[in-house]
This record gives sequence, structure tokens and C-alpha cells, in this order.
Amino acid sequence: MSQSMPDTQAKSAPATSSADGRKVLVEVTDLKKHFPIKSGILFQREVAAVKAVDGVSFKIYEGETLGLVGESGCGKSTTGRTILQLYQPTSGSVKFDGQEITDLKGNALRRMRRKMQMVFQDPYASLNPRMSVGRIVAEPLVVHNIGTKKEREERVAELLELVGLNPYFVRRYPHEFSGGQRQRIGLARSLALNPKFIVADEPISALDVSIQAQVVNLLEKLQNELGLTYLFIAHDLSMVRHLCDRVAVMYLGKVVEIAESEELYTNPLHPYTQALLSAVPVPDPVVEETRQRIILKGDVPSPINPPKGCNFNTRCPVSVDVCFDQDPELVEILPDHWVACHRVI
Repeated sequence: MSQSMPDTQAKSAPATSSADGRKVLVEVTDLKKHFPIKSGILFQREVAAVKAVDGVSFKIYEGETLGLVGESGCGKSTTGRTILQLYQPTSGSVKFDGQEITDLKGNALRRMRRKMQMVFQDPYASLNPRMSVGRIVAEPLVVHNIGTKKEREERVAELLELVGLNPYFVRRYPHEFSGGQRQRIGLARSLALNPKFIVADEPISALDVSIQAQVVNLLEKLQNELGLTYLFIAHDLSMVRHLCDRVAVMYLGKVVEIAESEELYTNPLHPYTQALLSAVPVPDPVVEETRQRIILKGDVPSPINPPKGCNFNTRCPVSVDVCFDQDPELVEILPDHWVACHRVI
């Protein structure tokens, strides 16, 4: 699916719709989340900061799935949590359905969170082991004071059926379920309030390969039935290609490339994206033999002290002098294909 990114030039699109009339549900502009590092007596003095998210901008259209990929520690999960205001952003803007949410507090933020939910990565840690499945799934309804006790019980049974679990499991506890079943319980909980937008933070990475496809198929089924919009955070690039309409690639707190899924996989323009995709196996021995693997040298720099200029310049195989002085902007190189790279621009 297509995208129009915010830009300082005249080509920026309206905040509420794309050129083809699709509605923008989530708009993130120059979002930053820095975690302070404090020292001194009683840790009162800030000496540095971990720049986990450092100026991220993108839009998510209603009904689509945007994939967010990159190495561990690049800021993917922090981006998702900051969008949902689980982390207070250092700066930047997050608009949901046209409304700025970074300045919401108290009851206003609570009401907004009914529309935005999250599925966490670890199905073993995200469920309270002391609560039954029925209480876990009903908890959002209790927190927001929705329905009577009987209505909540009926809603829980409906949700468990929706995600493929037996409603008779309501009195069981998380330790009695497999990893895939626990992730379905977490998904049922996220759907309790009829949200419009779900951040799926690596929902399949902790599961067996045989279970991953079941959970992904369930996510697709629910999206089609309920009209959900996803931000799908993942490591598995093959799964992202299958599930996502568009893909954003992150490196060291910044988005370096955004494009439609097929466009990104067939025509990656940023050197980092090319290196990532070169590591994905191709199920064709002839193609696999002739394919060139791009091996990046060195380690990912520390987010406490990122390089001057382009964050990728210390590992980039095609870097030039300007890469060490100027941070490249995210620019539309091809229709709906955005890249932050001096060599491509």
C-alpha cells in the first residue's frame, strides 16, 4: 500500500488522508525517546542519554499492516510503546485519528487507550500467573468499568472463541497452556475493548515455528473480520513480507527506508536494507547459489553516542565523506518509496 510521509518540502500530504483518499489512522512525526543516564549523589545529575528512538516519522493507514524491522536494540519496541504512550516521548508528535495524544493525561488518555492496544512479545511474561484466563481477558473491561459481571463473562467467552480457544478454559491459569495458546489469550485481552489499532510487538518470536503460522493466520483473520490496523514489529523478514502491506526499516533509532512490501523486497535501496535482505534464505537452490551475501563489518554503535552524520556510516560499504558530516533526510526517491541515504539521493 502507498504512503505519504511528512516532508518539509511542498510534497507533504494532508495529515488525514493519502493521495488516493485512504484515511491516516496513526501519524508519527519526529518522535524521540531518550532514556536519561544519571550519576552523582543520589543520581541527580544527567550525564548522558540512551537515544532509543531519535526522530522517527511515518504514517499508518486505516486497515493496513505496517511492518517495523531492524536489528535487536534498534528501537522498534520502544517506538511501539511510545506511540501508545506507555513511554512518555522526549519530543515529537503522535496523532491518532487526527488527535494529538502526546499531551493527553489521566482520564483523557485512558479513554484514548480503549482504541489502541498491544500484544506483547513474551506470552510467558505478559500474563499474570496468579489470575485465571477469564480474569485476564476481562481485566480491560473491569478497568474501564464496562458491562455487568454477566455481560463481561459473555464477552470473555466470545473473545476466547474468536481467537480459537475453548470458552471452558476461563478458570484455567496461564501455566496450563502452551506458548501459542498463551499468545492467543494475550490477543483476546487486546481485543476486549474493540480497539482500532494494535501494536504487535514481535508476537511470534517466542513461539515454535509450527505455531508461528497459526498466530499470523489468526492476526490476518481478525484484521479482515474486525477492520483492525496493525503495527507489526518483527525480526522474521519472510513473515513480514507475507503479512505486511508496507515495511519500515530501522537502524539505531532512525527509520532508514519505507516502501510497499513487494517494492522493498525486490528493490531495496538503502545499504542496510540490502544487507538485511541478503541474509534471508531463498527457497530456490539456483537463485541461492548465485546470490551475493552482504556481510556488514563492525558492531552497531552505542545509542548513547551515535556517530556524527549518518548512523550507518561506521558499517556502510559505500559511505563517502558527506555521510560522516550530514544526517540524511528521509526522501521520496520513487513513488511511495522513501530512503534516508546520501548515496541514493
